Amino acid sequence: MTPALLLRETASRFRTAGIPDPETDSALLLSFLTGRPPLVLRLDTESGLPQDLVNRFRDLADRRLAREPLQYLTGETYFLGRSFHVDSRVLIPRPETEELCRWVLECFPPAASPAVLDLCCGSGCIGLSLASERPSFRVTLSDLSPDALAVSSLNADRLQVSVSLHRGDLCAGFPPASFDCIVSNPPYIPSSECAVLQPEVLREPQLALDGGADGLSFYRRIALESLPLLVSGGHLFLEIGYGEAGDVSALLASAGFTGIEVRDDFAGIPRMIHARSACTEELCSRS
Repeated sequence: MTPALLLRETASRFRTAGIPDPETDSALLLSFLTGRPPLVLRLDTESGLPQDLVNRFRDLADRRLAREPLQYLTGETYFLGRSFHVDSRVLIPRPETEELCRWVLECFPPAASPAVLDLCCGSGCIGLSLASERPSFRVTLSDLSPDALAVSSLNADRLQVSVSLHRGDLCAGFPPASFDCIVSNPPYIPSSECAVLQPEVLREPQLALDGGADGLSFYRRIALESLPLLVSGGHLFLEIGYGEAGDVSALLASAGFTGIEVRDDFAGIPRMIHARSACTEELCSRS
């Protein structure tokens, strides 16, 4: 069995099952097992594959046919150009969240050393990316799930980044004025929609997806609980779900945040919010 033949066979099965990007997924799975580039494998009509490798590949393909996410099968995904370990204990990082990280970096000069809290950290992709981009950042990763924190710790070791880990229910356990910046991608999908998500998404942790009846449960708490943790003029960055920009902005304004700004993602969807704790005009203009 040559790589090209095996991939054509598998891509056909994936396509029939309705799996998005069947050619890409099949090639990435075989690349994971062989260490060879996907394009090279797709063009290889001559090399014979060992039967034990073919069997392992077909086992993985069967799991993909059962709609297990590709990233869980390979144990890897890329975020801001870095490799992160992911498995069923954490949400798979999305490209839109990279835009949130870039916005955070824009708001601090290169030499700044802010204390940053990655709230609901999951795999740690936000906080660890910030710490990797700016080693002067003092980053804390926090999550309620011990499983998520275990993955975050693994990724910190993988990237050789020094951060603090904290297990807690949102903002609980931190003293007042602990952070210059809080950034979070909390659960924001309404509970009623969680059961009808794409099959692959249904394999991800429910705790990281379900945002309550209207999708805003975590934002209500973050709006109230995060403000005391921020220094004067501190920054809050949030990823938000589709259609939630107005409601989340109102929650932040009601809690006492100022300078509320919404940004679109690369698809033109309002996806991110930046707000600041109250501060003097002079302080805000300097920071």
